[in-house]
Amino acid sequence: MKEQPPRSLLGIPIPTGSRNDILETILKDAFHRHPFALVMSLNPEIFIIAQKNAHFRRVVQTSKYLLVDGSGVAIAARIMGIRGVRRYAGVDFMSDVLKVAQDRRLRVMLIGGRGNLAERIADCYSKEYPRLEIIGLTGIENILQPTAEEEERIFSIVADREPHIVFIAFGSPAQELWAYKNRARFGNTACAGVGGAFDFLAGETPRAPQWMRRAGLEWLFRLVRQPRRWKRQLKLVQFICMIIKARLGFTSKS
Repeated sequence: MKEQPPRSLLGIPIPTGSRNDILETILKDAFHRHPFALVMSLNPEIFIIAQKNAHFRRVVQTSKYLLVDGSGVAIAARIMGIRGVRRYAGVDFMSDVLKVAQDRRLRVMLIGGRGNLAERIADCYSKEYPRLEIIGLTGIENILQPTAEEEERIFSIVADREPHIVFIAFGSPAQELWAYKNRARFGNTACAGVGGAFDFLAGETPRAPQWMRRAGLEWLFRLVRQPRRWKRQLKLVQFICMIIKARLGFTSKS
């Protein structure tokens, strides 16, 4: 029997479907009110944190939907012989959902971001798509220490509005851990951690030109514009080293 190619990196499943297939699956499941589901955007930092934090690793491994966000993950997949991997950045996923939500009769909620960013994005999209049911909440001042009052306010609105999809922008891994911890309170909702996507969609942070995104050079564009990110880019090198070690059999992770 022909050996099947691997479908995971360092113990984390890697999606190989097309962007459209992934989007359609999430939209249909959300519309039919499937039980709570977490949408995770995989980048090198997620893998590094998952190797050090067993609880976070279980959260990632049990997430119903996974997106290949970072170009480093796509490169790592090729190194490990995983074919058919396509990037689907969290900001692109969020943008795609917002474009079709009104026609799919999906209620959307945005939680997090700096200042009143979520509210501004919701207001902007509600003007562009008049029939779109969308609400933005600043939410929590410190996601590492949310107060009972902050969470009660959020989940009272969740219970009232019953969103199909919630986008959360507190940064990883805090946003995913918080959503997973409160999965019972979210109910039959798909929750997607989207990190800095709010900044992109609000025009606070410019995105790289299309040709750089296609070439997997978005990280370089962001580094040039924000040199202070150089320490984060070192994690890409660390991640690739981890993958090469795994490829050579120097780790028990698979």
